[in-house]
Amino acid sequence: VQLQASGGGLVQAGGSLRLSCEASARAYSNLIVGWFRQAPGKEREFVGSIRWSPAISKYADFVKGRFTISRDYAKKTIYLQMNNLKPEDTAVYYCAARILASDNYSSWGQGTLVTVSS
Repeated sequence: VQLQASGGGLVQAGGSLRLSCEASARAYSNLIVGWFRQAPGKEREFVGSIRWSPAISKYADFVKGRFTISRDYAKKTIYLQMNNLKPEDTAVYYCAARILASDNYSSWGQGTLVTVSS
């Protein structure tokens, strides 16, 4: 699976950004795409994920109610809509993919930097 993330940038606290992750795979039916982030000096953490079909998503507790993951089946793209951003959301965001039968995210896209100013 090849993944291409985009959409990062600089935003003020309380603002919104939408990240995109375009996925190129041989098959999508058993694919799960996750979003992760890594802030400076911190370990990478799970943000949320979505199963390609059906589009079932789950989220880390710290983003529930603020972030939404969706997918555009025709565009083969996963979105991470981030609302009410906080300075602590500043990080490099990555999308990654795994198959349903595995817990291992084996394919990773390049990161996209999100900076939230206070």
